[in-house]
Amino acid sequence: MAKQARAIQTRRQILDAAGLVFDQLGYESATIAEIIAQAGVTKGALYFHFDSKEDVARAVLEEAVTTEGVVPQDSKLQECVDVGMVLAHRVPREPMLSAAIRLSTDLKARALFGTSWTPWIAFMAEQLALAKEQGELLPHTVPEETALVIVAAWTGMEIVTSDLKDGESLQHRVSRLYDHLLPSIAVPGVLARLDTSPDRGTRIWQAHQEQAGRDVETDKGVDLSMSA
Repeated sequence: MAKQARAIQTRRQILDAAGLVFDQLGYESATIAEIIAQAGVTKGALYFHFDSKEDVARAVLEEAVTTEGVVPQDSKLQECVDVGMVLAHRVPREPMLSAAIRLSTDLKARALFGTSWTPWIAFMAEQLALAKEQGELLPHTVPEETALVIVAAWTGMEIVTSDLKDGESLQHRVSRLYDHLLPSIAVPGVLARLDTSPDRGTRIWQAHQEQAGRDVETDKGVDLSMSA
């Protein structure tokens, strides 16, 4: 078990390092040597987990399609909002997530291994379809079309925000994005109850981190009691 845990940790170190390198240098300029140095692992350790730089980049894209921290809600539309708001909190703080956007917008890179947009659009379309089944969306709303609009608009907002560097956070801009888009798809009663406040992603993520910390402490207590 300890060996498996170390392997998982090493793989994560490599992906975090790769995210930082890809985010700073882009796919073409990034090298395996730089990823190894940033990760603080051996070449053998990297090639144990990944076959090539392309393989590492593909794994970064896969890791970036995540709903970690998002709590299931009765309102599926609120869940859709929460996914976007949590990512708006995390992307500026986690290079691996922002690297996935850089890789997806790099023409040469995406010709090799695609983008993270397709799985995001599929996920969002599924959530919106559930929201429509629950009567949360206006009758004219087509989940697949709306999912593409939301993912494209969110991505564009992140790219513009990272380029402007004018002090306004991605969370504030994504909050404003939802405030513009949601009235065109949500029924009025649902719209009035949606929380699109700029700090929602931060609050959700902090609650998730606190719960994860409590779970770790509980696991330690279990281990100690078992060893006793």
